This record gives sequence, C-alpha cells and structure tokens, in this order.
Amino acid sequence: MDRARSLILGIDAGTTGVTVILYDPDLHPVKRAYSEFAQHYPHPGWVEHDADEIRDVTIRLVREVVREAAAKVAAVGITNQRETVVPLDVASGKPLGRAIVWQCRRTTERCAELKAAGHEGVVRKKTGLLLDPYFSGTKMRWLLDENPDVARAAGEGRLRFCTIDAFLVHALTGGRVVATDPTNASRTLVYDIDARTWDPELLGILGVEAASLPEVRPSAGDFGTTDPTVVGFEAPIAGVAGDQQSALFGQGCFDGGTAKNTYGTGCFLLVNAGDARPVAPDGILTTVACGRSGEATYALEGSVFIAGAAIQWLRDELGLVGDVSESEALARSIDDTDGVYLVPAFTGLGAPWWDPDARGVLCGLTRGTGRAQVVRAALESIAYQTHDLFKLLREACGHGIDELRVDGGATRNRWLMEFQAGILGTPVAPSSDLETTCRGAALLAAVGAGLISDPREARALEEGRTRFDPGLDADVRRRLLLGWDAAIARTRSK
Repeated sequence: MDRARSLILGIDAGTTGVTVILYDPDLHPVKRAYSEFAQHYPHPGWVEHDADEIRDVTIRLVREVVREAAAKVAAVGITNQRETVVPLDVASGKPLGRAIVWQCRRTTERCAELKAAGHEGVVRKKTGLLLDPYFSGTKMRWLLDENPDVARAAGEGRLRFCTIDAFLVHALTGGRVVATDPTNASRTLVYDIDARTWDPELLGILGVEAASLPEVRPSAGDFGTTDPTVVGFEAPIAGVAGDQQSALFGQGCFDGGTAKNTYGTGCFLLVNAGDARPVAPDGILTTVACGRSGEATYALEGSVFIAGAAIQWLRDELGLVGDVSESEALARSIDDTDGVYLVPAFTGLGAPWWDPDARGVLCGLTRGTGRAQVVRAALESIAYQTHDLFKLLREACGHGIDELRVDGGATRNRWLMEFQAGILGTPVAPSSDLETTCRGAALLAAVGAGLISDPREARALEEGRTRFDPGLDADVRRRLLLGWDAAIARTRSK
C-alpha cells in the first residue's frame, strides 16, 4: 500500500444523521464528523426525508473531514439506511419528491392486498423477504401512483428509484453513476437473491419497470470516482453496503456462523450463513451479505423496530430519565422488575411477528411499581427481543454460533450487556469501536480498491473488544422468558 495515499473515507448515511469518518490503513479512525437532518411526519405512520438535505449534509461533512488530507484519500465507502426510496430524475439530478423512509407504514393496505392476491409465496421464495411496508417495492408503487412527476419521469425514461446509497453515488460522482449493490437491492422486493438480478415477475407484480432501477454492482467494486468539483478530491468509490450488512462486515463476520447485533433506534441481528442459502423459519428474513472479498453471500436477519427508541421514549415522552445514561444506574438499583414488562410495539412488531397493527403494552403494574421498574423493563425489552431473534437464527443458520458480536450506542450500558448475555445463554462481545457500520463501508472500499487483500489484515477489528459471559441462572432465565411471552401475547393484534 502506498502510505502517501492510503486513507480511507467511510460515509454512513443513517436514518437520523450522517457520519463521515477518515480511517488509516488499519481502520483506526483519524477524523470524524456528524450531523443530523430533519425528520418529516406528514401523516400518522408516515416518515419522510428530504434527499436534497441528505446530499448536502453528506457533501459538507466529507469536505470538512478531508480538508487537510484530500490528496491522501485512496478509496471511499458508503453505507446507508436501507429500504428508503428516493425518486431521482437523472436528467436534472434532482429528487422528484421526498424520500419515503423504511419506517413509513403508508403502504400497509397495499401489502395486505398483495397478500390476499396470493403473491407472498413468490416474494418469499425469490427475495427472502415478506410483504411488509418496511421494504422498498410498495413504496416505489405508491410514488408512481400518487406523484404525477414520478409517473411522468418514468414514462420519459428519466426516473431511477434509488436507495440512499445509489442516490449518494450519483451525487458524489457528479451524476456519472447510478448504481447500488446486492445488499441494498436485496431489500427492495424486486431482486432475486439467488439469480442476483432484478426479477421480471416481481417487477410485474408491483408494476415497476427495470429501467427505473439502478445498476447492481459488487459490494466491493467499482462505483465510479468522486467528482473533485463536488467534494474536493478524486478517489474511487469502491465499497457500498446497506447499514446492517456493513456492520456485519465491520464486525469481522465474514464467514458462516458469525453473528452481530446492532443496537440503535431499532435492533438488527444478522447471521452470516455462508454460500448456501439457508431455510429461514417463519418471520425471519433471508438476505444478501458480504463474504471476505466482498462477494455476495447469504445471511439470516431479524429486525426489531423499537430498541434504543424505547429509552428515548422514557426520556422524551414520560420524563422518567433526564439522559439515557441514567438507565443503567436505575436498572442496577433494583433486583428485578417485580413482574413488569414493556413491549415497545409503538410502530407494530417486527421479526419474528411482523404484526404492523400491534401496539405497545406496559403490563404487570402494581401500586409498588416505580420509575426504576419501568426503566429496567424498557432495557430488558431490548434483550428479550434480541433473544427471540437469536434463538431462531441460531437454529436455522446451519452453523454453531459461539458469540454474538454487538455494536451501537446501547453497548455502553454494561448492565444491558450483562443481562443480554444472561438471557441468551451465549457470550456477548461489544466492539471497542461503536461505529462499526461506517468501518464496514471503509473496509469494503479498502478491499474493493485493492488496498488490502484480506479484511482480517485490518488490525482495528479485534483491538479492545470486551466479552460478557452468561451469568443468569437457567431457572431464572426460563421464568423471565415465560413472562415476556405472555406480554407479547397481550400485544398482538390477532
């Protein structure tokens, strides 16, 4: 590697903000910048983003981070919130409306219609997904139906439905490239994860033209070069992956049987299943991940909609904590919740239930219930939801799972990590780097640009990793999980 030009830029365009990090050749962070962007809620259950704002924030942060090192940037990697759709006019380079965010539930009725018409079987077979508003396909159809500018651009060949990665690739290359990768394509409902192509049958079901979709390129590959008039330097964009697959790669989970959980607004547990497609149990998704060279492999995934957001709810809506960091001390101040359970189904239940009409439940309350019990119940709900996913994924992946690698803000809470290991009965290993999603994109870019031949060469992957071993009595674990199952039953809409 040429040390004179060896820095790697990672861009993480998340759901609430953009993080840009400059890394050295061993994937140690050198400089970081972050900025939030606005969330828009035009109707109950609807969530939108201004794609122009995301682009502008990203470019500003990139310029800020590389200002003194532009000549040293050897490669760029991009990771992104998945499933979010931007209707892009490639002629003007402008979005034709706000992006519809993965959290948006506006297409619940359309998904129900497609299920009633008998389409879920072929969707499940070809994409590994379910018919749920979470995914991109029905968002695309909604935009075609409800936005005349989108429909007109489609008819004139100017439309590209972009996930955020493809939108940023287009922006950073000065409009020269509109491309996505298999991990993002696999979340659209119209990509065959076995044939690795946009599927004509699925496109027909949703009424979306293949010409309105970006090109799919390898995750560690050629996505063009940055335009120096846009970001101030020229370097190859050589790595792209959806945020959860990027975090899997950034955690060093390159091989079958390795697993990670990311604790953020939601919770996303992925197990690398290797080259052979596993049989996914009901409620669990099969998706595309990245192998050691960035090649497409299979993964099993479970998604929790509300994890860290439950603690934010305690802070912002109930005023039970002034800062989320207070939750650990409150949890340690009592021996248990006295039978209190919180099921934070504020936007429905994700995997393995996929019940969009479920609503949150706080149960087991007595006159003696206080702030500590409710706060601890909220923390425990994160661990219980992870347990429900981990149990199914471990059984289905076809590999033994020795530990669960974890990242995200909640891993700072040592009590939660101890409880998580105990309720799983499996060691939990937090990364010293909370930004594994961004690191995964940078690592893919390093591989894609030929800067390293094996991602295990990146020394930062294992440095400072801690480990929490299970310490919960088996009978206590069983009793707690039975109580959780009963609370889930109260939450269900059917």
